[in-house]
Amino acid sequence: MTALIENIEIPPAPNLPLAPGEYEPRYQEAVNNVLRLYFNQLNSSLFAVATGRLVTSPHGQFSDSTSQVAASTTVAYPITFNTTNLSYGVTVVSNSRLTVEFAGVYNLEFRVQMQNLDSAPQDIEVWARKNGTNIDSTNSRFGLAARKSVGVPFHIIGSLSLILNLSAADYVELVWNTTSLSASIEAYAAGVTPTRPAVPSVIAAMSFVSAPT
Repeated sequence: MTALIENIEIPPAPNLPLAPGEYEPRYQEAVNNVLRLYFNQLNSSLFAVATGRLVTSPHGQFSDSTSQVAASTTVAYPITFNTTNLSYGVTVVSNSRLTVEFAGVYNLEFRVQMQNLDSAPQDIEVWARKNGTNIDSTNSRFGLAARKSVGVPFHIIGSLSLILNLSAADYVELVWNTTSLSASIEAYAAGVTPTRPAVPSVIAAMSFVSAPT
């Protein structure tokens, strides 16, 4: 747990002076001062933990500014990330692997910008892998309506939240598959009138929830 807390000083046990043979006011005053200092420090540390103001738990948010397309409808593709928006104890390795430094239970949330340029409805599925192995019961199928018109795609956001039990150095990948090469994960440039941010093809966030189970 100490690896998850920054700037919190855990006070050492108080070093109380030896008691004299008879009652001595100066001894009692010294003991009171030592205990007062200790409990003040302890109270500050407990307050920091209770309020979370000095607690840093592992977390990371990552996104990708490029479109991701499939070359085959029979292949699963790891979703990639090229931007680290925020990170402590969670990093992207090999462009797709959300890797945790600390063991624990994590919440993984993702939002994928999907589009369909096909003239017929299509599906995109997204699921999770842990250390290269599919995680049971994590798949989701998102239905995409046919394109609005020639060259004008149908858009939809695919999003989900997963709770995962991970060991230190484990990694998780989001993987996708499509029923048509015309259905893809798309990024869009920043807009004007009004001025607005670019649309990443994917945003994923990993947050520490609790100690491992």
